[in-house]
Amino acid sequence: MLIAVLVGFFYSLFIPLLKKLPKSLFGIAVSVLPLGIFIYFLSFYNQITNGGTFQQSFSWIPSLGIDFSFYLDGLSLTFSLIISFVGFVVFLYASSYMKDNKFIVRFYVYIMIFMASMLGLVTSDNLITLFVFWELTSISSFLLIGFNHDKERSRYSALQALLVTGLGGLSMLAGFIIISNISGSYSISSLANLNDVLINHKLYATGVILILIGAFTKSAQFPFHFWLPNAMEAPTPVSAYLHSATMVKAGIYLIARLNPGLGGTDLWQNLILWVGVTTMLFAAILAFKQTDLKKLLAYSTLSVLGTLTMLIGIGSDLAIKAFMIYLVAHSLYKGALFLVAGSIDHETGTRDIDNLGSLRKYMPITATIAILASLSKMGIVPLIGFVGKETVYASVLEAQNFSNILIVLTIAANIFVVYITISVGFKPFLGELKNTPIKPHEVPFPMWIGPLFLGIIGLTLGMFSSSIINNLINFTELGIITKKLNIPVKLWHGFTLEFGLSVLTVTLGILIYFSQTKIKNVISSFSFTNYIKPSFYYDQFLNKTLSIAKNSTKVLQSGYLRYYIIWIVLATVILAGYTLFNY
Repeated sequence: MLIAVLVGFFYSLFIPLLKKLPKSLFGIAVSVLPLGIFIYFLSFYNQITNGGTFQQSFSWIPSLGIDFSFYLDGLSLTFSLIISFVGFVVFLYASSYMKDNKFIVRFYVYIMIFMASMLGLVTSDNLITLFVFWELTSISSFLLIGFNHDKERSRYSALQALLVTGLGGLSMLAGFIIISNISGSYSISSLANLNDVLINHKLYATGVILILIGAFTKSAQFPFHFWLPNAMEAPTPVSAYLHSATMVKAGIYLIARLNPGLGGTDLWQNLILWVGVTTMLFAAILAFKQTDLKKLLAYSTLSVLGTLTMLIGIGSDLAIKAFMIYLVAHSLYKGALFLVAGSIDHETGTRDIDNLGSLRKYMPITATIAILASLSKMGIVPLIGFVGKETVYASVLEAQNFSNILIVLTIAANIFVVYITISVGFKPFLGELKNTPIKPHEVPFPMWIGPLFLGIIGLTLGMFSSSIINNLINFTELGIITKKLNIPVKLWHGFTLEFGLSVLTVTLGILIYFSQTKIKNVISSFSFTNYIKPSFYYDQFLNKTLSIAKNSTKVLQSGYLRYYIIWIVLATVILAGYTLFNY
């Protein structure tokens, strides 16, 4: 495992040497590594589904009890497979999408470091090791979001993402230290056996809140959601990788991983539940105002992240099952749709859905991929998205608390998601051809083969879900609730209430799409979203911080020697006086 994690960091050092290869081979040569890592982790499938786990540990700072340790179970294996395979698809896609960019070597170095950091994050079995990889993902994502550094908006968005997730990371670190002091260990896998000790400690609430702030900032949960749509300034391969399948799910992973040790209390379950519900609905409503393909996908991603968080908050056996299926489904269809959006932008010169239409005639393969991924996103039989949506509805219906409220809010959010899906996956390819900056044509092979793989896998997992993913999902749940579930995963459960709700969601979503002008006017006239703007407070906080720093510098760095001497003497007197007073 250690080699699989570190090889990405070492390989990034040699990427500049590969630049000597022809353009057509450079990206492919870089893409070999994530594919190899995927095959490596796939080799653990049989052992993991038979109940096995793998652990490696190397002493790092013995005096503090900090080890460089890794742990592979069903949960970390699922995330590792997603990270490596979607990474392969994105790397291959970028070989064509970015081939004329003069900074393509820099791009691959950054994204390789990010992939390695994500793999380290999801396989870490030490809280401090996890924090190190956590921060590496923040730094590498900062470089990727700000890749087009000549644009002011890209620089602003990159800094915003870094500050929000970085401050959240510091909060999380403080929580880790509190939890480790209570448990006496930094080992993550040992926390499950110390649940009673942890939840009954007087500092439990403080530790949990600090850790969840870190998780919520990383996964863009309300009120920290605003950085994700702004991060769409990044190149499309970055958006597809970081903001659909990997980085934004790091916080979700952390919550799931710590659930056995910290879960089971009203504070943990309710805080996670209602933050997830708020994000799910709020993001879906915000998406209704967008016309940019990537912004639409970003807000729908936020809504799904909210749903995943909500499911952990519900915490039932079925909810955890729904969490894992929906996680896999979303990674597949959203990764494909982001890449489709990039293909449309690349071949037409615009991402505005109002300026797109009839592209199926010019981009038939891309249209097929878009429709396949969109059907999964809408929850249509027989794709994996249908299995995920039905399981989500089933888990919400059986929730012990707030079931009626939760089902109404979940349906409402999913109706808006269906509208978004039609806008992104169908509208650009139907209707009349619009005048676009570039005459549209089909994308090259590397830009459609990967997204097509994602779409086909989504179809295959849906059709054969009972035989392909059932075992892995069962043992994945051991990492979340410490017991194997015997709730079968299958495509068709009959004409159930959940199926009826799925049909209702799709039907109302289609109706809203055709009535969108009236609904947009209604939402704009009294929408509470006009008054809830956390991004405004972020800007205010940043401006105030810079102002304080500027004024402090003026006082401390006045340019006069006598003032420097005064400050030195004053500081010495205060420190010495404080020490003498205490003794």
